[in-house]
Amino acid sequence: MITERGYQNYMIIINVKDGESLDKALKRFKKKFEKTGVLRELRSRQAFEKPSITRRTAVKKAIYKQGMNSENL
Repeated sequence: MITERGYQNYMIIINVKDGESLDKALKRFKKKFEKTGVLRELRSRQAFEKPSITRRTAVKKAIYKQGMNSENL
């Protein structure tokens, strides 16, 4: 569902099974919430980052990952 500002509202639904502890249900909720990426997007929107800096960061991460993979071989 898209609201008037263009944001999408999602409701995370967790079905608590019979005899399941609240801690386990809360853990499943946290996992689902992390997968949605809401917090990651919120933090990225806190301050504007120029597209050139975003690309540069992505390239640095790729170089780092490639270096890690070549060390393991």
